[in-house]
Amino acid sequence: MAAAADPAASTALITNDIVVLGLIAATLGVVFWTSSLAAFRKFYAVVPALLLCYLIPGLFNTFGLIDGENSRLYNPVASRVLLPAALVLLTLSIDLKAVLRLGPKLVAMYATASLSVVAGGILAFLLFQAVHPETVAGDTWAGMTALAGSWTGGGANMLAMKEIFQVDATTFGQFAVVDVGVGYVWMAVLIFLAGRAAAIDARSGADTRAIDELQRKLAAFKAQHSRVASLGDLMVIVGLAFGTVGLAHALAAPLSAWFGAHVGWARTVSLHEPFVWVVLICTFVGLGLSFTRARTLEGAGASNVGTLLLYFLIASIGMQMDIVALFDRPWLYLLGLVWLAIHVLLLWLVGKLLRVPFFYFAIGSQSNIGGPASAPVVASAFHPSLAPVGALLGTLGYATGTGLAYLMGLILRALAR
Repeated sequence: MAAAADPAASTALITNDIVVLGLIAATLGVVFWTSSLAAFRKFYAVVPALLLCYLIPGLFNTFGLIDGENSRLYNPVASRVLLPAALVLLTLSIDLKAVLRLGPKLVAMYATASLSVVAGGILAFLLFQAVHPETVAGDTWAGMTALAGSWTGGGANMLAMKEIFQVDATTFGQFAVVDVGVGYVWMAVLIFLAGRAAAIDARSGADTRAIDELQRKLAAFKAQHSRVASLGDLMVIVGLAFGTVGLAHALAAPLSAWFGAHVGWARTVSLHEPFVWVVLICTFVGLGLSFTRARTLEGAGASNVGTLLLYFLIASIGMQMDIVALFDRPWLYLLGLVWLAIHVLLLWLVGKLLRVPFFYFAIGSQSNIGGPASAPVVASAFHPSLAPVGALLGTLGYATGTGLAYLMGLILRALAR
């Protein structure tokens, strides 16, 4: 890895990217180590580890310890290599057949939740464009697209949207804070209501027999595939991830050039951009591998490796931020709340129409808004054996979130002009 592009022009204390990488790795290690200690349990219940992985590197940059703008750690290493590799590993573990076997009503609630996030984002943008244009001025539409990636999929989709639509690091950081602030409040509300699910279902007349069937089908899934990862497992995981990344980059340049030159509408949907093809290829290769025996690598920790890569990417984005600028636009929080409220209202209306159990409403929403990291937490609040349902639906967003957020980004970009 090379040092910063022009260290002589930087006033930062650390300009060598190898040293910066060591600092970032040590920071992530300290965050996750302390998050596992009982003494810090209350602190991390209020301040998620994910948020610290953005903010601490941002503090390094803000106070001149490092120079995130001139570092090459983010681009090309993290964004062009680690992100697509993570997409491969996170989509590889999806079991589409099992998702479909969950039942049409649960799948319908998940799909409604995803679509209502997109509809809510567009409606919220139009509302604020009419009543408070300053909130959605400039590149706010791009930040909303990144947040839509998170709210329909997960961190990998959010980061993919950042790259595709070239979201400014500070704008991205502002929406990352909105993501945590609004999203975690909603998760707390769902966990609170989980204890009252029986009363809610009794009032709505929902049929809860399908939940018992779900528990029997999915409780043994993780135990069936779980194993201690061998060196061979890890080599195969790394080989599949980075081999696919290499293939994607090799194909992306000629594909983007051909589409840009020969397909008139390609530029409208950014198919002339090589990185769009990298994201698409890695997502679909990972999804294709999920139909093969390669999916059993999830038992050896494929998604854990993918998540590890994501956290390095998250930290490398954070080190480009100006922390002071994160708090320049408080109206963005209201935008996020309105967006979430529209999502909740639309999902509630469909749930009432289908007369689904409250669990279907809660897990449909959280598997989108929270993703695979927090959906099992909400599911287990209903019953511990339902955690695999949250994990299963949460991982599905890695496959669908990129496409839905990309579509919303194209619409918002057109509305912003």
